[in-house]
Formats: sequence, C-alpha cells, structure tokens
Amino acid sequence: MKRSSALRWLLFWTLFSAGLLNRETQKHCSKDETRELNSFLWTVKRPPPQPPSYLFGTIHVPYTRVWDFVPESSKRAFQRSTSVFFELDLTDPVTVSKLASCQLLPNGESLRSLLPRDIYVRLKRHLDYVRHMMPAWVRAEQRFYADYLFKAIAGDWERKRPVWVMLMVNSLTEWDVRGRGAPVLDLFLAREAESMGKKTGAVENVEEQCHPLNGLSFSQIHDDFKHRTQRYG
Repeated sequence: MKRSSALRWLLFWTLFSAGLLNRETQKHCSKDETRELNSFLWTVKRPPPQPPSYLFGTIHVPYTRVWDFVPESSKRAFQRSTSVFFELDLTDPVTVSKLASCQLLPNGESLRSLLPRDIYVRLKRHLDYVRHMMPAWVRAEQRFYADYLFKAIAGDWERKRPVWVMLMVNSLTEWDVRGRGAPVLDLFLAREAESMGKKTGAVENVEEQCHPLNGLSFSQIHDDFKHRTQRYG
C-alpha cells in the first residue's frame, strides 16, 4: 500500500515561525474572532468509502500560545483521525540527537573563524545581553535555573553552523523565553496522538531537513545577522 493511501491525517509544520497566528493578531483579536481566520486545515477528499485525509500547517511555538486559537474544525479532524504523520518524529530520541548533531560545524570548527570579526563581536554581546536578561524574562519560579536554561539553549553556539545560530538568536526573545517549558505545537500533537493510540510517523528524515539549511552560504544569511545584532555593534 502506498504511504499516501494510508494517511488519515497528515501534519506538516514550517521551520520558521510565520503562520498560524502572529503576535499582532493575538493582541488585537479575540479568541472567537481568530477562530474565523484561516485554520490552515485542508481536506483531501477520496472516493467513498475511503475517509478523507487532512493537511494541517503548524509552527514551532509553545502550544499554550496558540491552542485556544486553533479552530474547532481542526481539533475535530485531529480527534477523528486514526493516523498522524509529522515532518519529523520529535518523540524519537535518535531523531532529536541527529537533529542536534547536524547543526554543528564539521571537523571541530568554530564560528569565530567563520564570521567577520565585527559580526562575531555583535553576536557575542547580544548573547551576553540575553544571558543577563534571562532571569527577568522567565517566570518567578524559574529564575533559580535561568542560567541553566540559557546554557541549554545557547551553550554550544560557537560550534554551530551560522544558519542555526541565526535561528537560535531569532528565538531568544523575551516573548519566546517566557514560553519555554511547554512543548511546541507539533510535539504536543505528537504526544497527544500517541496517548490516544493513533498510528504516528514522519514524512522526512533529519538529513532531508538539515541539508538544505546547511547548504546555505554565510553570504545568504549575512544581512539577517547584521540586523539581529546591530544594536550591539
């Protein structure tokens, strides 16, 4: 049987946080109003008696930030589905380990040797600022391990490829740090699917996700680095 014919629910998410609900939408729309927005749910109809399949787009943000805004039609489709396929299986420790390894520079290289000195200095100052601010950004009960949280997120930043450091910097904002602790939406749905006895799987492997990003040259992300760190120049 082809994999496509076995799909009852097919779930994809985007690597970059740019989809379901942006911050301005959440600020200015009530829950009822946002439920009327695009649900990012597509139905793939098949000839009877085969049930439909679904395509749902999510983003890498804590599920608590967006779950109340997910339309009921999307939640019902998830509940009714018997199989759920994700981009990657983030519940698999081997997948998570490979994903972390693919972000590292080869042959023990350091980011210091790759970045222009001015950008490297800006980046280091920015991360020093984040580390200093982390205790004020987390919830009161988390402050005693704010430094541990910073190390968990950015502790090996000098060993990472530039594109992954850029993505890390993009997520090191007060908004994102405050949401740490809750699983991202896709991982939350994966855990829910497993607890409900649904069949789960992945449509990509780590290499298929990592290689396109690792193939980017520094010149392709240079401007974003400068923009993110310009206040620390």
